[in-house]
Amino acid sequence: MKKETFPLWKNGAPRQIAGGEVPMMTYYAAKNKTHDGTVVIFPGGGYEIRAPHEGDGYARFLNDHGFDAFVVDYRVSPNRFPTELLDARRAVRLVRENAAKYGISPDKIAVMGSSAGGHLAALVSTYRPAIDGEGADKTDEVSPFPNASILCYPVIDTSDDAIVHMGSKKGLLGEENTDLGASVSPAVIADRHTCPAFLWHTSDDACVNVINSYRYATRLRTVGVPVEMHILPHGPHGMGLADTAYGCNADTPYIARWGEWLVAWLSELGF
Repeated sequence: MKKETFPLWKNGAPRQIAGGEVPMMTYYAAKNKTHDGTVVIFPGGGYEIRAPHEGDGYARFLNDHGFDAFVVDYRVSPNRFPTELLDARRAVRLVRENAAKYGISPDKIAVMGSSAGGHLAALVSTYRPAIDGEGADKTDEVSPFPNASILCYPVIDTSDDAIVHMGSKKGLLGEENTDLGASVSPAVIADRHTCPAFLWHTSDDACVNVINSYRYATRLRTVGVPVEMHILPHGPHGMGLADTAYGCNADTPYIARWGEWLVAWLSELGF
């Protein structure tokens, strides 16, 4: 496995906090690449941290199945919206702009995220307005919208405090801006131009309510966008691939099946 890490912006990131972390991306090249599609990964962590098993673990799994992958170290708290989305869009743009370099198709770029990272993956798929800080160079002229999204136990409906993970909402927006929830809720803003989605969740997830996934799937069905969703009956939040070989806490074969379902779905899309 070949890895290469580089900054999202060569000449300094917009909205950079003095002394704050610099947004980076790591390219994971599959040793035996068999697909011309790729996946850009946003690890979860409540917009406070980035969980390694939902970044590096996913990338290694995808490599093992013949896909190149990219893991994004997007900025988290104390950064606030739209900084996280700015980083996510930039990541997709960079991958698409350099598709020929990586030997991938610019029209086969999926985004992937778990928990709060799932929110970010869904948001980069649905949020259309321009963002302050964009337009700094030619890369920003490239489309930031992915061709597919992979959402693992995602935070989705930030408009409804009864089901949203409040820690993620506050990490994204801050205490003072939580009234912006509807404008950054993929369950509200998804439209017919949104890319197809693959979702999985456990029904008894005690951290992020499974209703988040149901609402996104319902919204996509309403606007005519294809969706595949798997709701498993039991399992705690944050399981990732449920396989210790990919950095997870425990081996749970019943849950781990979702990885094979994902590979089949990507192949069905032509990735």
